[in-house]
Amino acid sequence: MSVVAEPTTLRRPPPKAAPDRPTDARRAPRRDERAAAPDEVGAVETVGTVEAVEAVDGRGLIRRLVIMAGLVAIVVAVMAAVPELQAVLRMITGMSPEWIGLAVALEVASCLSYVVVFRLFFDNVPAGPAREVAWSEMASGALLPGGGVGGVAVGGWMLRDAGLPLRAVVQRSSGLFLLTSAMNVLALGLAALLVIVGVASGPQALALAAVPLAVAVAVLAGVWVLPRLVGHDAKRHGAEGWRHDLLHGVVLAKAPLLSPHWRLVGAAGYLLFDIAVLWAAFMALGVEPPIAALVLGYLMGFLANLVPVPGGVGVLDAGLVAALVLYGMPAEASAAAVLVYHAIAFWVPGAGGTLGYARFRRRSALARARTVGGGAGRVLA
Repeated sequence: MSVVAEPTTLRRPPPKAAPDRPTDARRAPRRDERAAAPDEVGAVETVGTVEAVEAVDGRGLIRRLVIMAGLVAIVVAVMAAVPELQAVLRMITGMSPEWIGLAVALEVASCLSYVVVFRLFFDNVPAGPAREVAWSEMASGALLPGGGVGGVAVGGWMLRDAGLPLRAVVQRSSGLFLLTSAMNVLALGLAALLVIVGVASGPQALALAAVPLAVAVAVLAGVWVLPRLVGHDAKRHGAEGWRHDLLHGVVLAKAPLLSPHWRLVGAAGYLLFDIAVLWAAFMALGVEPPIAALVLGYLMGFLANLVPVPGGVGVLDAGLVAALVLYGMPAEASAAAVLVYHAIAFWVPGAGGTLGYARFRRRSALARARTVGGGAGRVLA
């Protein structure tokens, strides 16, 4: 039986139905609406970035505060365990709370003075970011090896990261550091001169006052003529060289001294209020130190901060105590006063700088998020 196959019929596919006209509920976006879509995405990313930055900054702040508290606990434990330091610990516990409160207030005044002089060199930075960077510099100077040099470096990195030109950061930071350092040298020379002429009481050995005076005069004279010494060399190496930036920093530091500006009081207050913290610590013990000898011991003792130890822990304390004893202060009272001074000088700028740095990083992240969202993402605005 044979099977005959049926012929295959080619059929056309049915025509596609015309798409329904979109209703209002499912209307296709217009061109202007499609252009707005990236802004919506940017807004979502901005919100997410803000939440992430707030979480990170909060954790970082708590971590830094815990580290600070741990350092204090270690110092107290060591003092309680070493018999020779137990007398110093008893002196600290017997300090007058009123004088300690005054010492904390004086340290706050010192920090605010630095903010004032910082604005002298970075007047093109808005007040909010300027305060945050200044506090961050002080915190870094209290925590990092090298003291003020490390603080200025951290502040320069923050300003550069925020968009300030590198050359402006280097020159202005150099001017700020040189001016505050010049205040230290001026105070050293003045205190030594007052002791030598007999106006202020101090060490009996003339060399203990004559040597600081000679160093102060030499340093000030050297910095004052530095522009002339390196000026021609800077021109020969071109305006892009580090010599030119150093020269310009010296010029910026000299400018407020030649034409006094009211913010110059910030440079003086930054040093004098900090010395007053040490004076208040002595007064809390019932010991009234001679002012000139205190200034000499403070400034000479701070040379120990050049040793690269984080926070100057141990090194700065030993240097200050040794210098104060050299200039006639009692040993145990000097040790107790220095430890209290160092704790205050660490905690006040450390806590303020931690908050300032967290606010600056949040500000920076928000600016970058606005850039992603299509807005103007300037930190220093």
